[in-house]
Amino acid sequence: RIHGEDMQFVEIELDPGESAVAEAGAMMYKDAGVEMETIFGDGGSSGGGFMDKLVGAGKRLITGESLFTTVFTHAGAGGKARVAFAAPYPGTIVPMTLSNFGGTLIAQKDSFLCAARGVQIGLHFQKKVMTALFGGEGFIMQKLTGDGLVFVHAGGTIVERELAAGERLDVDTGCVVA
Repeated sequence: RIHGEDMQFVEIELDPGESAVAEAGAMMYKDAGVEMETIFGDGGSSGGGFMDKLVGAGKRLITGESLFTTVFTHAGAGGKARVAFAAPYPGTIVPMTLSNFGGTLIAQKDSFLCAARGVQIGLHFQKKVMTALFGGEGFIMQKLTGDGLVFVHAGGTIVERELAAGERLDVDTGCVVA
């Protein structure tokens, strides 16, 4: 559930054994039954060797994020537990289910807030040189992959636009969330 107007936060209910992953420092509060673990890399999967984790952490560093993410797991026996994540600045939090976008979402490099465990946070390079140089957002964006729920954050008010086939809308690159 998303709370607030201009300084929003998202509260997530976890079933026993269920986990969420978030940016380091994004937690606002958590129930006592929720354990937190800071991990190297993006927390997208529990497997993989050291080199996989090193590559994942390097990708996060390039996008301007921390080398670490935090995994929050409901370690209690019964009932639901809650953990909340706060937006880092005034704006809007938007929930997005990655499976609705073919399992991949390209977002601004600082828009990821939190997600279901299993979502991977990687890199996407802007291939249009003029857009990268003069659009103000640079060459590097975040690539969120998986099939779970992800929460992205952007400054200001967000308007969702769904374009019909052949319809075109020109938007400043600094105003596109994902």
